[in-house]
Amino acid sequence: MPFTGFDIGIAVLTLLVILVLFAGIKTVPQGYNHTVERFGRYTRTLEPGLNLIVPFFDRIGARMNMMEQVLDVPTQEVITRDNATVAVDGVAFYQVLNAPQAAYQVLGLQNAILNLTMTNIRTVMGSMDLDELLSNRDAINDRLLHVVDEAASPWGIKMTRVEIKDINPPRDLVESMGRQMKAERDKRAEILEAEGRKRSQVLEAEGRREAAFLDAEARERAAEAEAKATRMVSEAIAQGDVQAINYFVAQRYTEAMAKIGSAPNSKIVLMPMEASSLIGSLGGIGAIAKEVFGDADGQASARRAGRVPPTSRPTGES
Repeated sequence: MPFTGFDIGIAVLTLLVILVLFAGIKTVPQGYNHTVERFGRYTRTLEPGLNLIVPFFDRIGARMNMMEQVLDVPTQEVITRDNATVAVDGVAFYQVLNAPQAAYQVLGLQNAILNLTMTNIRTVMGSMDLDELLSNRDAINDRLLHVVDEAASPWGIKMTRVEIKDINPPRDLVESMGRQMKAERDKRAEILEAEGRKRSQVLEAEGRREAAFLDAEARERAAEAEAKATRMVSEAIAQGDVQAINYFVAQRYTEAMAKIGSAPNSKIVLMPMEASSLIGSLGGIGAIAKEVFGDADGQASARRAGRVPPTSRPTGES
């Protein structure tokens, strides 16, 4: 059966309708937004998914990535406030929030963000000293993020993070900083040693003072005991106790002989002495001790037996 002109026209018309439908159907992938232009003018934004546009009148303008993106900041030299030159590089993270603004407010979005970040790095870091630069990296990142985000907000983007990766001072400056650090550590070590010596001397002085107090107290007690013994001997002499006199003389005699014998420059001691007097004095000492301790034991035994009431010992006998 031959095709007539009407059949051919229907086939062509069907083909045109199919082509028009395919031209008006647009698919936007996830994470992207497409702008629609009609005769070169922005009209609307296509969201991810299946969208329809007017064929031959509308066209896709810009395909904007709405995901967070990273931008490497190349190394650049920065002169600090104290005229030190350092090499700095970094990284910037941004996200497009408004596709039409990012597409039509700036030409070359990534290049604009890169130059804006590099300029603000020089501005922020150039207003700080080298020591502040090396120790306050978090503060630098916060200032950069605030400044760059405020400057890029008209472009419909959000700066999520600006980080300084490396700060490299010149080699000679690094060596100077190392010597300075070593000198500072040596200074602190000397201060600690001096404080330790001072503390040791203080403790030693306190120990000597305590020892002197104890020595003085011991001498005072010895003097009190000596005075008490002398007083008791004096009372015994006043009451006519010859044995007490013998005890006192014998004690002094033996102490003097002990000092003479223990002298380091004395090898042989030759001196007249009466052995009988010394023996008699020692005998007096033994008699006094026997009398004192014997009477004390007898009275204690009597008290335990319940026969003799406790009495006081007489102070002397003629």
